[in-house]
Amino acid sequence: MASAAEQLAANLNLGVLSKATELKQRIWFTLGALIICRLGTYIPIPGVDASVMAQMMRQNGGGILGMFDMFSGGALGRMTVFALTIMPYISASIIIQLMTAAVPSLEALKKEGEPGRIRLNQYTRYLTVVIALVQSYGISLGLESMHAGAGQAVVHPGFGFLFTAVVTMTGGTMFLMWLGEQITARGVGNGISLIIMSGIVANLPGALASLLELGHTGALSTVFIIGFFILAIVVIGFIVFMERAYRRVPVQYPKRQVGNRMFGGDSTHMPLKINTAGVIPPIFASSILLIPATIAGFSGGGAGWLQTISATLAPGSVVYMIIYAAMILFFSFFYTAVVFNPQETADNLKKYGGFVPGIRPGSATANYFDFVLSRLTVLGGLYLVAVCLLPQILITDYGLPFYFGGTSILIVVAVMMDTVTQIQSHLIAHQYEGLIRKSRAKGRR
Repeated sequence: MASAAEQLAANLNLGVLSKATELKQRIWFTLGALIICRLGTYIPIPGVDASVMAQMMRQNGGGILGMFDMFSGGALGRMTVFALTIMPYISASIIIQLMTAAVPSLEALKKEGEPGRIRLNQYTRYLTVVIALVQSYGISLGLESMHAGAGQAVVHPGFGFLFTAVVTMTGGTMFLMWLGEQITARGVGNGISLIIMSGIVANLPGALASLLELGHTGALSTVFIIGFFILAIVVIGFIVFMERAYRRVPVQYPKRQVGNRMFGGDSTHMPLKINTAGVIPPIFASSILLIPATIAGFSGGGAGWLQTISATLAPGSVVYMIIYAAMILFFSFFYTAVVFNPQETADNLKKYGGFVPGIRPGSATANYFDFVLSRLTVLGGLYLVAVCLLPQILITDYGLPFYFGGTSILIVVAVMMDTVTQIQSHLIAHQYEGLIRKSRAKGRR
């Protein structure tokens, strides 16, 4: 048998990939589904004036709508059938996940295994419809009151437009949810994550063109642009390193005798990820901080106190960066506490006879897990703060019109890493199937 390094090198061989027919079909299915997603971002909702929407997005692009427009790949700014993109499903998934820690009935479903997971997924779909209906209705009402120099955003406001817009945007979200599930089942990677990543990546060519245009006009020096690309590579490498970083907690299982045979006695480890919360803390923090600026933009400036708050919390200001960093750290601890239960993990270890060497089973093991995870979360939160504040510094101090770092690059890197891992898993499975077929053929001879 080949070593692990030799197997990995063989998996990356194009010859192996060319023979993996099922994997090629999965890759082509994934690419076709993502193309359909991109085509949908250019189908407009009936009754919306595109020129007025473009002007409104230029005026209010710095608020929360600008962030959602980035996730949708420009679909919200063009007000297309995929304007809501997959974000209602993401919101519903987060809400259901948080509720499983607070509602005993949902927590019981989570512990049931596959049947409980199916029911929780069904609840998530129902909640997605509700959130999509509420968001699409709110956006439709807001569109009717929007106007710019070119005129009103909605050509013929009224019940007909409201009904059409709500049904169109909700249907677009449900179609994307279904398409994401199909990608997960028949393609490679997580379908929902790939749809979000495709929207973010769709904006990269235009951002790069703007950056190079600034260098061409002399607004940015060539040295600065080269330094920026080097910094981008370094940051991506740093994100990959931190996303792959784990603390391995040793776990020992005692030997036990069943009849005349001995079982157990294995030594393994429990991997505790440094960034357990993922990209949830930056999304929550930025969404909350951008709400005042969004309300002030759509209310024509708003009240005096609202203008003061939006000016104080303007992206790039010192107050904004301090609060943003504090909220990322808070949500890192909050979401980690939701997704990882030290007491439940310690009870499961005790149930199957496992223990951490030097730590007593039960509550002492739970306290140890909490102790280790708290310190890992501090490192993970500081890592998220560093990555998310970097674009603010570049934009504020250097006037760089390129959203580098933060939530977008975290999502892109994490999704690409997961997709590459799944492709490697398919290649390994294909290679082992080939070895088994060869060994059986030799046995027949």
